[in-house]
Amino acid sequence: MKYVIVTGGVLSGIGKGIFSASVARVLKETGLEVNVLKIDPYLNVDAGTMNPNQHGEVFVTNDGYEADLDLGHYERFLGIDMSRKNNVTAGQIYSSVIEKEREGKYLGSTVQMVPHVTEEIKSRIRSLNGELLVVEIGGTVGDIEGQIFLEAIRELALDEGRENFFFAHVTYVPYLKTTNEFKTKPTQQSIQLLMRSGISPDMIVVRSEMKMDRHSLKKVALFGGVREDDVVNLPDTKNVYQIPEILHSLKIHEKIAKRLNLRVSDEFTWNYPKAFEKKRIAIVGKYLGTDDAYKSIIESIFLLGVERPRILDSMMLEGMDESELSYVLSEFDGLIIAPGFGKRGIEGKIAAIKYARENNIPVLGICLGMQMMVVEFARNVMGYSGANSTEFDPKTPYPIIDIMEEQKRILKLGGTMRLGSQEMRIIPGTKLREIYKSDVAFERHRHRYEVNFQTFPEMFKNPGEDGYKLVVSARSKFVEAVEIDSHPFFIGVQFHPEYRSKVGNVHPIFKAFVEVMKE
Repeated sequence: MKYVIVTGGVLSGIGKGIFSASVARVLKETGLEVNVLKIDPYLNVDAGTMNPNQHGEVFVTNDGYEADLDLGHYERFLGIDMSRKNNVTAGQIYSSVIEKEREGKYLGSTVQMVPHVTEEIKSRIRSLNGELLVVEIGGTVGDIEGQIFLEAIRELALDEGRENFFFAHVTYVPYLKTTNEFKTKPTQQSIQLLMRSGISPDMIVVRSEMKMDRHSLKKVALFGGVREDDVVNLPDTKNVYQIPEILHSLKIHEKIAKRLNLRVSDEFTWNYPKAFEKKRIAIVGKYLGTDDAYKSIIESIFLLGVERPRILDSMMLEGMDESELSYVLSEFDGLIIAPGFGKRGIEGKIAAIKYARENNIPVLGICLGMQMMVVEFARNVMGYSGANSTEFDPKTPYPIIDIMEEQKRILKLGGTMRLGSQEMRIIPGTKLREIYKSDVAFERHRHRYEVNFQTFPEMFKNPGEDGYKLVVSARSKFVEAVEIDSHPFFIGVQFHPEYRSKVGNVHPIFKAFVEVMKE
């Protein structure tokens, strides 16, 4: 196997994941069988218990793994599905080493970081298939928790041959306005830290706010120990889907192929949206710490050639009267009621749903968003005052949403929800059936609570006071989707369609949602 190792310096969040996904896509287009691995040095076993405000969204794979959001980048860019094998965390590595020690598999040895932890890391890397593996190491060089992974990579390059490894170091060069110059010192120091780990970069990828001058790039090359031609500047861009195209134009595939002694073609097909319609869409949610909290939803809209949605604080909507609510929401062409956990902001989501239902505004509810659509309908159409989810009100007189039976005896939180891709039946004669053009579909899930259909079947049989009818449009053993047939677009789904969107192949629910707004 050949390896492209991507490390980061100076700052986190500068685009290692986008770069790794872009490089993987460019190399895939040359005819290579490419695989991708994200290494996360944090001690969590997976991303499932992390707060989206701090870490961004949790991306769920088909096999039910709760992953870092970079796996979402990999899927969207590569057009293939990831699995739990494509993400390794320090928590997984240390757990495995300790378990083996308890089982006596180290034959009485003193268990140490080297060789036992590094061998575990190398074993996980070697377990992936493909001709070429792109490995992204999370965090920045110099982080104490990342050192053991750099050591494992150094050892792996010795084991497998340095000629089979291409090291790309992604770093950041700030621009200092007071002196009108780019400051390369932080990048120089990050490269020195990398070299102290026994790794010398073959390429330095420099992120910057604007295009850098040649003198500054030459300085990076000199102190980084690479040729000037092997310093790549990637300034900020509003459309990250340009990056594969840019990298291909810079012949990065040829540079990598030459270093790894590979034969590659110059074929490259990359169709991504370049012009964007001004459709005003709001994601009504409560995770406002970072746009990454709703990354896959945002990208699903963006990949349809529509401007990125605005995130609207559901807490802000709570307590508003009708005129205030109308003032805020009337500027939008469509609303997406976001997924999430916890009581905060719930009443604001319900208020937004009520406004969209009564004013014929297209609205799409995802996971918790769908559950709140059912609660809103129960309260305001069926007249079930106090209807709620038992997640938020255990004593509600109308537990329209309740915890799944198999979840009631589970005490641990991590990895215990209904997770991954599961089959559902789509009901004929529904809008959802028109969207899918199929009677069966497989969708990814991440939830503990469900619509309490058995207790309140009349919710879905009888029209309410104003003649509405809430239709169950997809079923498994749970209610998978609901809709109002007389509404332009009032659809809620228990699953997460955003996880399946890819460049050139966005999930059909988002296509239908945007199409309604075009009419």
